[in-house]
Amino acid sequence: MKRITQIIALCFILLLFGVQCTFFQKEKEVPYWENPTLLDLDEITKRGYIRAIVDNSSTSYYIYRGRRMGYEFELLRNLAANLGVRLHLIVKSDIEEAFYLLNKGQADIIAMNLEQTEQRKLYAKFTLPLGEMSTVLIQRKQGASVTDFSDLNQKSVHIPQGSIYKDQLNHFNQDSTFHINILEIPESREELISKVVKGEIDYTVADKDLALVNATYYNDLNVGVEISEKSPVSWVVRTNAPLLESAINDWIFKRTKSGYLATLYAKYFLNSKNSYYRSNSAFSSLGGNKISAYDDIIKKAADKLGWDWRLLASLVYKESGFDAEATSYAGASGLLQLMPVTLDRFGVADPNDPYQSLMGGVNFLEYLDKFWRERIPESNERIKFILASYNIGHGHVEDAWRLTLKYGRNPQHWDQVSHFLKLKTDPEYYRDPIVKSGYAKGHVAVTYVEDILILYNSYRVLIEP
Repeated sequence: MKRITQIIALCFILLLFGVQCTFFQKEKEVPYWENPTLLDLDEITKRGYIRAIVDNSSTSYYIYRGRRMGYEFELLRNLAANLGVRLHLIVKSDIEEAFYLLNKGQADIIAMNLEQTEQRKLYAKFTLPLGEMSTVLIQRKQGASVTDFSDLNQKSVHIPQGSIYKDQLNHFNQDSTFHINILEIPESREELISKVVKGEIDYTVADKDLALVNATYYNDLNVGVEISEKSPVSWVVRTNAPLLESAINDWIFKRTKSGYLATLYAKYFLNSKNSYYRSNSAFSSLGGNKISAYDDIIKKAADKLGWDWRLLASLVYKESGFDAEATSYAGASGLLQLMPVTLDRFGVADPNDPYQSLMGGVNFLEYLDKFWRERIPESNERIKFILASYNIGHGHVEDAWRLTLKYGRNPQHWDQVSHFLKLKTDPEYYRDPIVKSGYAKGHVAVTYVEDILILYNSYRVLIEP
C-alpha cells in the first residue's frame, strides 16, 4: 500500500511539474517576427546570391517560351546585378507564409508590391515605394453586376490568404447594417480571377493594374468598381537588415530617376496586346503548359536518361534557346550545341534534324553519367558534375575532383569540387602534377551549372511534369 501511495505521489509531482514546464515554455515562445534571423547584405554578398519571394502571375513572374519573364522578375534581376550577386526566386502566393520565410532567413526580400500597414510593419521593413496601386472588385459582366461597394452587402468575396484586401474589405464591415462575407483562400490572385471567369466564384479583389491586364484577356471581366484609392506599394526586407534595405533604396532611387521603372512598367502593364499574347500562349506557364515546340521529343529523350524532362529542357534552353538551327562561333550546332567531332562520335548524321541532334546530346550525357557514376553515386549531386562536364569537358572537372581529394575535402559534393574547378585559372593549381588537363576557366562552368539549375527550379515550380 505504501509503495502504491509513493507511485501516485510521484506521478502527481511529474504531472504537476510537467504541466508547469509546458506552461512556462509556452509563455516563453516568441513570435517569429520578433527575433528574425540575423542576415544582412554582407552575408548575402559573401554567399553569392539573393533569395526573393515572388508571385506567379502575368505581371510578377512566369515562363514564356522557356524564358523567365515578369515585372518583378526583371526588376529583381537588375537589382541582383547591381548588388553583384545571383538571383534565386521562391514562388509563393501566401503572403503570411512569405513573411514567415523572410524572418526565418529562408528568403531575403519579398517582392510582391505590398501596401504598408501597421501590422505588416511589425513583420518587416518596407523599402522606398516602387509605385502606387489601387484595389478593384473583379466580377463578370454578365448577370446582376455590382456597381458600388454598397451592393456587396451580404455577398461573398474570395481573396488570397494573408492579403491586404481583407483589411480593405473589413473597413466596410464596421457598419452593423452592412456585412461582406470575406473568404480567404490559399490561391494566387490570378487563380481567383480565373475562377471568377469560369463562374466558380462571383467576386474577388486585386490590384487595379493586374486587373486591367487580365481584363484584356477576358472580355467578360468587369473591373470598374474601386475598393480602395491609390496608395504606395513597396518590397520588404527583415527589420534587422539595414545594409540590404539601404542598398535597395539606393537602387530604387536611381532606377526611378533614370526612367527604368517607368519603361519596365509600360512593358508589362501598358502594352496589353503583348501581355495578352504571352499569357494566353500555349508556351506560357500561365496560359498553357508547354516550354517549347520540342517538348515531346525532349520528354522521350529525358526518359532515356532517367531525368526529369524539365531539367533536360533547361539544358536545351541554355545551349540553344530551343533553336534547332543554332550554330555557335566555334561550330557547335543543334538543340544541344554539339561540336562536329561529338556529332560523329555519337551517331548524328544530320545536325539540323532536331531529334537526331537531341539524341546525340543525350548519348553524350549518358556517357558522362557512366563516367561519374562510381565516384558520385548520389544522382542529384552527379547531375551537377555531368552538366559541368558537358560545358567544359570531363577532364577539367576530373582535375578539380582530384584536387578536392588532395586537399582533404569531400570529392562527392559539388560545392567542394566546384571550389577547385574555379581555381583552375590559378597557376598554383593548374600546374599541380595531379592536374592533367591544365588551365581552364572553371568559374564559367560553375556559373553554367547554376544557371541551368536555377532555370530548372523555375520550370519545376511553374510547369507540370
